[in-house]
Amino acid sequence: MKLEIAVLSGDGIGPEVTSQAIKALEAIMHRFDHTFTFKDALVGAIAIDKTGNPLPDETLHLCASTDAVLFGAIGDPKYDNNPSAPVRPEQGLLRLRKELGLYANIRPVKAYDTLLDKSPLKREIIEGTDISIYRELTGGIYFGKKHLNEEGTIASDLCEYSKEEIERISHLAFKAAQKRRKKLTLVDKANVLESSRLWRKVVTEIAKEYSDVTVDFLFVDNAAMQMILNPSQFDVILTENMFGDIISDEASVIGGSIGLLASASIGDTCCMFEPIHGSYPQATGKGIANPIAAILSAAMLLEHFDLMEEARAIKDGVEKALELNLTTPDLNTINPLTTEKVGDFIYDYILNPEDSNMNFENIHVGQSTII
Repeated sequence: MKLEIAVLSGDGIGPEVTSQAIKALEAIMHRFDHTFTFKDALVGAIAIDKTGNPLPDETLHLCASTDAVLFGAIGDPKYDNNPSAPVRPEQGLLRLRKELGLYANIRPVKAYDTLLDKSPLKREIIEGTDISIYRELTGGIYFGKKHLNEEGTIASDLCEYSKEEIERISHLAFKAAQKRRKKLTLVDKANVLESSRLWRKVVTEIAKEYSDVTVDFLFVDNAAMQMILNPSQFDVILTENMFGDIISDEASVIGGSIGLLASASIGDTCCMFEPIHGSYPQATGKGIANPIAAILSAAMLLEHFDLMEEARAIKDGVEKALELNLTTPDLNTINPLTTEKVGDFIYDYILNPEDSNMNFENIHVGQSTII
């Protein structure tokens, strides 16, 4: 298969982790005889610094004309710490989602057996957790009309949803549930919000088309509590934009590191794949950022194009790295690897999955990891 991929590395640790995702895709090219072409473009704070625009027209055009987008991270303290900044990196990401029609964000959350003791939650609570969160991405309060009075003392943000916006992501979530454990949980605030009552009404109607899927409903505050008390009860979670943003970040602690969580943003014609962590500016250039979320985002990219064996090869490499504790300091405080060396190991394992004769000394000096 031939794929043209737009690479938006962005800010902070974005370029470091994205380069490891590309490395994994290059290993897939060599092993499975595919052709992937990578084209770089600016987004976020670096784009503001160079062009004054967090999403230059050239970047948007490239993303719209390629097969997929591989995204790193955006954000910079000089904008984060300035609430009066007229232009912000996040505006580029929000506009990119809107312009490309990326209405569904999919975030897998898995508790790996080898990392159960790394989580701040007890082993017996998180064991067996395997959740897929479907977050609506282009509607709701983030995109609603915003108002600030002249005195700067009263502000409002409109949360608005249409039936059509709810339907299109709901069908994706129900179809995903059919392929998993056949359970879907809608997270809303229908006891207070009219927009949530519309979500519940529409999802209840759509559920009739998926009789093999069990549906339940949780208010978002209860869902947040249940995510900590008993996360393994969830299969597919469906929710609106802001609730999904919060719930998925909460879920990220289950696995022991936010550096493990990948995501896909899907539209009718475009798709984008990115780790859910931020730009982590404090770690920039230090080689301590965990690249696994970015690498697993590359695996989700392959799955989107039905390259399932190829995606499995990347996941196998990740799982082997976790099994051998060949990870960055967030997961291995005693003898960690750098961002690049974790990527090197996974690259080598993809190319040589049958060779299990590991030379650990060579791994840590950065030489070939598989003999």
